[in-house]
Amino acid sequence: MLRYLTSGESHGRCVTAIVDGLPSGLAVSKKDLDSELSRRMFGYGRGKRMSIESDRAEILSGLRKGITVGSPIALLINNSDHSIDSLPVILEPRPGHADLAGILKYGARDARDILERASARETVARVGVGAISKMLLKEFGISVLSHVIQIGRVSAVTKGMGFGRIQEMAEKSAVRCADPASSKLMCKEIDNAKSDGDTLGGVFEVVIKGVPAGLGSHVQWDRKIDAKLAMAMMSIQAIKGVSFGAGFDVSSLRGSEVHDEIFYEKQRGFFRRTNSAGGFEGGMTNGENLVVRAAMKPIATLRRPLASVNIRTKKKVLATVERSDVCAVPSAGVVGEAVAAIEIANALIEKIGGDSIREMRRNFDGYLEQIKRA
Repeated sequence: MLRYLTSGESHGRCVTAIVDGLPSGLAVSKKDLDSELSRRMFGYGRGKRMSIESDRAEILSGLRKGITVGSPIALLINNSDHSIDSLPVILEPRPGHADLAGILKYGARDARDILERASARETVARVGVGAISKMLLKEFGISVLSHVIQIGRVSAVTKGMGFGRIQEMAEKSAVRCADPASSKLMCKEIDNAKSDGDTLGGVFEVVIKGVPAGLGSHVQWDRKIDAKLAMAMMSIQAIKGVSFGAGFDVSSLRGSEVHDEIFYEKQRGFFRRTNSAGGFEGGMTNGENLVVRAAMKPIATLRRPLASVNIRTKKKVLATVERSDVCAVPSAGVVGEAVAAIEIANALIEKIGGDSIREMRRNFDGYLEQIKRA
């Protein structure tokens, strides 16, 4: 079982993660790890914090000469801005943020006690864990991408674009959108929101290629891989909705228009020509690309703040204004890649087993042969 914990606050000294359950023999690239952390910081509409931090991970344990040895891995990402003890008290909770709910739950007298951990700064640790999970998946020919398909009222057109093309174009875009025309319009949409003192949300899509059929299980509710992915996506700060494949569109269509017909060729085995299911059936992967979308609400910190209540005086006030982003959908997509990679890596370990990469490869090859002969 692959499991992890994160710790740290937005303006604390550092953010950390401990990862347990990785097999021995996996080469961990520090360069690739830091590259993923940099991708998370990127995106038109991000705030000043991104110019302050230069996220780099220090690997404190679990490796010998850059190779996993089977013991837990500890990651450390330092915060350049770690002024948590000197920051002002916040008494005006922001609508849409964890501030007030956290104050009520934990009996806090200062919203900062809540917002420091509720901040999306925590996701830097998950991106680090996801980067290592991607390295494991790569050993088995599995690739992960994300791209932005909507910001505000602007939607991208990517129909007919293959995995490689989407990945290439998204990484060239300021908003990680594979459609150049829509990318420009999204930037304008962000500019308009910024000038109005407002914020924007949107939708990103994660696509995972090369996942074999049979990860997850139909036999218990908590073993369904799409359910696990839904929880992972919903755990990302500000995510309000998750869908797979054709998503909510299936509710207005007939079964004959939705379900992916099954075909067979000797060289390919079983396959589909459509993918409305998004690569999932009965809580299991079916061998097609996994397609997951997540909807992100606008950031809760507005330059023109909404109405709130002072938690001590109970008088009407305007919500606090913290340093924040105008739009973080491109960054959220990178976090989505990370949490998806973690869940698929865990499902792969669970399915094929093995305490070392060599053992996992042997088991994986045997399983693929079993599928081919089915």
